[in-house]
Amino acid sequence: MIPVLAVPPFEALDRFLPRRAGPDPATREVVARILEDVLERGDAAVREYTHRFDGVDLAPDEWELEPGSWQSALDRVESRLRAALVLAVDRVSDYHQHQREEGFRITQPDGSVVGMKVTPLDRVGLYIPGGKASYPSSVIMNAVPALVAGVQEIIAVVPPQGVTDAVLAACALSGVTRILRIGGAQAVAALAYGTATVPRVDKIVGPGNRWVAEAKRQVVGQVGIDMIAGPTELLLVADGTAIAARVAADLIAQAEHDEDATSWCVTTDPALAQALPAALERALAGATRQKIARAALERNGLVILVPSMREAIQVANLRAPEHLQIVADGAERIASSVRHAGAIFLGDDTPEPVGDYVAGPSHVLPTGGTSRYASPLGVYDFVKRTSVIRYTRERLAEDAASIIVLAEAEGLDGHAEAVRVRAPS
Repeated sequence: MIPVLAVPPFEALDRFLPRRAGPDPATREVVARILEDVLERGDAAVREYTHRFDGVDLAPDEWELEPGSWQSALDRVESRLRAALVLAVDRVSDYHQHQREEGFRITQPDGSVVGMKVTPLDRVGLYIPGGKASYPSSVIMNAVPALVAGVQEIIAVVPPQGVTDAVLAACALSGVTRILRIGGAQAVAALAYGTATVPRVDKIVGPGNRWVAEAKRQVVGQVGIDMIAGPTELLLVADGTAIAARVAADLIAQAEHDEDATSWCVTTDPALAQALPAALERALAGATRQKIARAALERNGLVILVPSMREAIQVANLRAPEHLQIVADGAERIASSVRHAGAIFLGDDTPEPVGDYVAGPSHVLPTGGTSRYASPLGVYDFVKRTSVIRYTRERLAEDAASIIVLAEAEGLDGHAEAVRVRAPS
């Protein structure tokens, strides 16, 4: 059911590594037309596409949910769920407080100043999907870092058919200020360009289907985005201390997201590699999302046997996974050699779901090998940094000759003259 592969040679992994391809031409063209139409016709276009794609015809003055109708979701959800949502919000907020930047100011002896000013974005758009990806935890993990950063307006867009009370309660707890009932590429366009009803935002975050992902890709430059996220991934590094039944549970926990999810186990223990396929079969027999998990494991699952932990680390860095779980002696030491991962989970008592819900760090992580250069969503995604410079007359006189010679070397005589007219002759 799940293939078992021995490495090295590492070239044997090539066909299993992510090869990020661009969107198909049809998706790209359809989304481009939707974006252009919304840019030109605003609310009318958003309404038409919502009717066409979602089967719901809402006038623009019906898009916004009254705050009372979704704030009261906190009273409608079951008490244990509300307590869990509150815990998640508190943990995520506490963690992300440590990411706040104050900027800095460097004053030279002559009084000249250089520094950096940190300012939160004014307004952020949060895309909340329906279907399989309608999760209250996703609301918390996207909105709370923005709230901690100091963003004053968080505009959420939700499926026009509605969302669960759990999602609405998460919005109420996470700092969302408005909720609009529009979805799809047209909602991304409305947030990016602004309409009579939908305010233009500075950044759009949140997961979505391929149409939403492509719309986010195409509006980059008009607004910022979090990332173009792909299917979720887990790479679990294990040694002989790992228990096959628990490893199987961890792989299935990731695989149950959807059929495109990736679950890998890299182990130094031949006995574990041999036991895992059967352990997975036993665990799948009782899994409520057995069909989805089985399809994901058959398509994208892999057990990789390596001779030592050194090669296991090499596989991890080669794959650059979204989630890296280490169930082995010396987990922290092993993690210190890992260079590419969105989040690292240390030890048998730290299964990946703790990060999905209440550990603290946002679970919005780079996928598809992009952890080679990208970071988890954080407070730093919701602020901008501005350079601040103040020269004194003495500093300008000291630096004038260097500025002038550099400007002249670049053929920018106006630059040179702007300094020359101020510098003492």
